[in-house]
Amino acid sequence: MGRIAWIASYPKSGSTWLRAFLHNYIADSATPYDINRLMDLSTGENAASRYHAFDPRPASRYSIRDVQAMRPRVHQAIADAHPGLVFVKTHNAQLVVEGVQLITKAVTGGAIYILRDPRDIVISYSRHLGLSLDRTIDFMNDPEAATGGKDSTVYVRLATWSGHVHFWTRQPHPTLLVLRYEDLLADPGTAFGSLIRFLGQTPTPERLARAVAHSDFAELRRQEQENGFVEQPAQSQDAFFRQGRSGAWRSILTPEQSARIERDHGTVMQRFGYL
Repeated sequence: MGRIAWIASYPKSGSTWLRAFLHNYIADSATPYDINRLMDLSTGENAASRYHAFDPRPASRYSIRDVQAMRPRVHQAIADAHPGLVFVKTHNAQLVVEGVQLITKAVTGGAIYILRDPRDIVISYSRHLGLSLDRTIDFMNDPEAATGGKDSTVYVRLATWSGHVHFWTRQPHPTLLVLRYEDLLADPGTAFGSLIRFLGQTPTPERLARAVAHSDFAELRRQEQENGFVEQPAQSQDAFFRQGRSGAWRSILTPEQSARIERDHGTVMQRFGYL
C-alpha cells in the first residue's frame, strides 16, 4: 500500500510554488516543468470527481456529513493507486469534523506544512476570493471558515489562520517538515534543500539550483501569462502567480487592518517570528 505525503497549508501560502519545485526537481529536465501539469506527480483530495466514485450525485448536493463519510475512502483510494509515496495537496485543517478526521492518519506517511505571514496572505487571498480586504480578514478569523461545497470541489475546513497553523504544527514529529514562505524566498536553495533531505535524499548542488531556477516566480508568471493556469478560480481578480515577495502588507494594509490581524493571530505569529 502507498502512503500519502501531505502538502498542507492555509490557502495562498505557497503550496503551489512548492509543488512546482518538487516537479522540477523530480523531473530534473533541461526545461521548466509545465505548471498546467502539476497533477502529474502530485494530486489533490478535494476534487469532486474523486468522491463521485462513492456517490455519483452532483457534489453541490453533498452534505458535510456525506463528504466526511467518503473522505477516508477517497484518501485510501489515492494511497492504493500508488505503490510508494504520493504527494497530496490539502488546505484542510487537521481537525475532526462529523466524527471523522479531515486528514486520514491511517494512510499518512508524513507532511510538509508551509506557512506565510497572514498580513501578506490577506492581500493575495482577497484577490483570489474576490472579496474586500476587510471581509477577508474576517474570514481568516472565523473558526468555521470553509471552502468548496460546489460541483467541482467538496467541503474543505480551514478554521482560522492561526488555528490552521496550530493544528498542523502543535506536535513536532520526524515525519513533519514545517517551512516558512519567507525563508523559501530569502534562501530557496537552503530551504528547498531541506525539503529534499526530509524526503530522504541528498540533493546535488546542480540539480537543486536547476529546480529552483525552473520554479522561480518569474518563470511561473511567464507560463501563466502565455498559457493560463488551470488551477486559477474563475472569480479571482488577478493572476495566480503575482509577485512572489513578502512584506507587501506594509504598503497596502491600513494600520487598523494590520493591527486587527496581529490581534487575531498574534500568539502564532510571534511563535513563527512574524512579530
